[in-house]
Amino acid sequence: MIRTCAGFTALQAVYEREIRYLTAHSARHQGRPAARCSATQAASTKARMARALNGHLARCPECG
Repeated sequence: MIRTCAGFTALQAVYEREIRYLTAHSARHQGRPAARCSATQAASTKARMARALNGHLARCPECG
């Protein structure tokens, strides 16, 4: 487990909240085009979260 700062935790929480919302929307509207769109957006949000957190780790003196 790596040690992280409050900024990392806050950034992660924002992305995870958005991913949960999109995933829940996809589950509620299963079988519709809106569900497929939300699932795709959730997957791309996960990738954006990974890039953002890796960038934070690279720049932050407290985390990195």
